[in-house]
Amino acid sequence: MNPVLPPSSRRLWRAARGALAAALAWAAAGSGFAAASLTVLMGDDMAASSEFVQQLRADQEPGGKFELVRVAPGAALTAQPEAAAPPDTERAANAGVRTRSLRPSAADTPLTMAVGPAAARAAIERPGQEPLVLAMLSRLEYETLKASSPALRRGDRRVGVLLRDPAMADQLALVNAVLPQKHRVGVVATPESEPLVRELQRAAQGTNPAWDLRVEYAPDARSIASALRLVVPQSDALMVLPDLIGDNQAATLSVLRAAATAGLPVFGASEGLVRSGGLAAAVSTPSQLAQQARLLGQKVASAGTASGNGNNNAPLVEAATPATVRVNATVARGLGLRLPEERELTDRLAAPR
Repeated sequence: MNPVLPPSSRRLWRAARGALAAALAWAAAGSGFAAASLTVLMGDDMAASSEFVQQLRADQEPGGKFELVRVAPGAALTAQPEAAAPPDTERAANAGVRTRSLRPSAADTPLTMAVGPAAARAAIERPGQEPLVLAMLSRLEYETLKASSPALRRGDRRVGVLLRDPAMADQLALVNAVLPQKHRVGVVATPESEPLVRELQRAAQGTNPAWDLRVEYAPDARSIASALRLVVPQSDALMVLPDLIGDNQAATLSVLRAAATAGLPVFGASEGLVRSGGLAAAVSTPSQLAQQARLLGQKVASAGTASGNGNNNAPLVEAATPATVRVNATVARGLGLRLPEERELTDRLAAPR
């Protein structure tokens, strides 16, 4: 006997059945990518790189293939067939990198991920058409790589780039969240920082009201003091860029001392800056970057298999999503500022703008 359901019940049953089918399809697709073959190229032993790789390994689903390849400095990468190795293996590459032959499977999407600038330089010269993600690069490292490596724009391979620093728009959003009534930001930059400065200028002009941005250049370490004398009187806050100044402890301390003397807060993109006397920074930890890199890898792999993408060979570039805001409470008290909690500031940066 076939029971006859009333129309309302039939509609509910069809909706539930459709939802179940969609959920099963999503789970199947997600498990297919999670079980992908992931080859990670690592060119240094820095703590941040090691944490990034450990998170990638921890997130690899059962059944997935994880292979860590250590790239020797200056080694050229060449693809050489090798017998299949068990999952989760680690090998040292002194003269080159060997890759395991992969059996084609719809549920096994091979992906290569290079961690750091040395591994990125080697990876983009590597033969093969598998999708490639370059991770843990600064904006300036990526710009240098782009200018010196035509293979980055190969038409037969999709490339994603994950920068380790948040976008300048997110940096300005943090300044606005901390100092909502202030709109004058000063920066001392180096000539090599021009790509960062241009991004910052675009972000400053894209807000309403626009930021009043004052930039002075310091060609060498001795010029920082004179550049600061021009910037400080015209600024409500200073920003330290992730460039040759932000990466140099002595140069960063010069900015912090000048700001402290003038009673100005300093913002940046590293926890080290906050510990040294900066007011606040929007940061992403290596573990958080590893999770974002996996999602970027999924986008790159999907773009590589989608129809009509053959002519679009420009790398897909993403800035780090600012997952955490760090605040120096002692500096805030010294400046007479009452700031929201770190979690609230983090939520503000994550909110759509």
